[in-house]
Amino acid sequence: MSGPVPIANSLEDIYTPDALSTQQKRWNNLLSKFESTYGHQPEFVSRSPGRVNIIGEHIDYSLYSVLPMAITADTIIAVSTHLLAPKEGTFRIQIANVQDSKFKAREFDIPYDSVDIDSTVHEWTNYFKSGLRGALELLRKKHGADFKPKSMQILMDGTVPAGGGLSSSAAFVTASALAVMAANGEQTVDKKELTELAIVSERAVGVNSGGMDQSASVFSERGSALFVSFTPTLLARPVSFPPTSPELTFLIAQSFVTADKFVTGPIHYNLRVVECTLAAAYLNAVLNPPGTLLPGDTSPLGISLHGFHETYFTLAEYNNSQKPKSVSEQLEHLLQLTKQTLTKEEGYTRSEIASVLGLSSEDEFNQKFTSRFPVRAERFKLRQRAIHVFSEALRVLKFMDLLENSSPQGGKGDEFNSQLGALLNETQDSCRETYECSCEEIDRICAIARKAGSYGSRLTGAGWGGCSVHLVPADKVDAVKEALEKEYYSQLELSEEQREGAVVVRLFVYYEACDEFSMTGK
Repeated sequence: MSGPVPIANSLEDIYTPDALSTQQKRWNNLLSKFESTYGHQPEFVSRSPGRVNIIGEHIDYSLYSVLPMAITADTIIAVSTHLLAPKEGTFRIQIANVQDSKFKAREFDIPYDSVDIDSTVHEWTNYFKSGLRGALELLRKKHGADFKPKSMQILMDGTVPAGGGLSSSAAFVTASALAVMAANGEQTVDKKELTELAIVSERAVGVNSGGMDQSASVFSERGSALFVSFTPTLLARPVSFPPTSPELTFLIAQSFVTADKFVTGPIHYNLRVVECTLAAAYLNAVLNPPGTLLPGDTSPLGISLHGFHETYFTLAEYNNSQKPKSVSEQLEHLLQLTKQTLTKEEGYTRSEIASVLGLSSEDEFNQKFTSRFPVRAERFKLRQRAIHVFSEALRVLKFMDLLENSSPQGGKGDEFNSQLGALLNETQDSCRETYECSCEEIDRICAIARKAGSYGSRLTGAGWGGCSVHLVPADKVDAVKEALEKEYYSQLELSEEQREGAVVVRLFVYYEACDEFSMTGK
């Protein structure tokens, strides 16, 4: 699915018919506000959508495959390069937001050779800067170290709810990187290059992000989910849902509990990344021959549970041990090994882990695992995190097997849908009980939706709030929405706009894939 990012010539190339009226008004407002802000029309608009993750939660940064889908909500960035550089050796960025009362306009004079980002400050323009930095690094590789970036005037508008678990940050970073590439004369932008630079770039704002969000934003096709794998190289392919009776629908429901990965990273998201990395190192030290090193990879801290997985079974095969035939069997085996090896339910201290890894001190431990993205924890729950990752990776494979090898026949649509839904429910159970990334509000929404007719309901995205995704038969959509309004949203103090958008997206999954989502329009 690689190739160039498409260029759209009209909104019909980007949005579904039911969204066109709203999007036309929004884009007209963007262009009008750009002209009133900068005194002229933009040259082009860069776009990158958010995503909903169907299954495969919190396993992309361990390099296991996932199944997301792009959504209508997106980031759009209007761009002009009609701006002179302030002085020799620098370029200027003027950046504003349509929501200017909430996000203040900024102006930066930036040296050609570096883009400074203070990741300790929660500043909205850092997301643009991270995309800028990544794009310029790629442009220097292509055009040489003497490459001189163009100054830019930027106006951004985003409809992906911040902290909603639908990947607002990745949409912003990806759209920003794409805007910089186009502004600096790149007529074609390769999808894989854009995705890989966006994955690394987002980490500059202080979040240990994986690669699912950016992949879904760039590679998704309208009407299809996207199966993304990260090893041995980044690959993405569209996945169609077979027609069923009753027809399948995805609902995305807001909890209105904001889950900001930057703010809570040290005790939530970043901590989970560190715990998974530590679990990989610990299992390797105990289960593989002494001196075995895990391969460096593209995960946030350079080693991963997937790297341990590959290393363990490669060595087993080399030593003539019996190797499970399939990846599913391997994951089942790793689940049993994890439960036998990582026995401390209460977690492991720094000194306990350092001792097993052969590290001389807690300082060496901190330097190796927690200095890049600081975390706060006295104990690290290696057992629970590894169990979730291996079991969730297994659920992704089971879900894919159902979609591609067990299509419903002879009126068994309801049974087929129930099997898919059961896997989503298992994911939610694991996120709540084992990975501890759910919250009371999400749990309540899932229970309400299941009772009203959802086959499967779970959190989507990082968790600790945000959104939930529900696999619902088409004839139960209204019942689920009514139940959520009556039993959850009616108890919140919401504006009319919030109430109307509480069920953020209603996605019907079609069997035939349609045209690609466009990332940029000129």
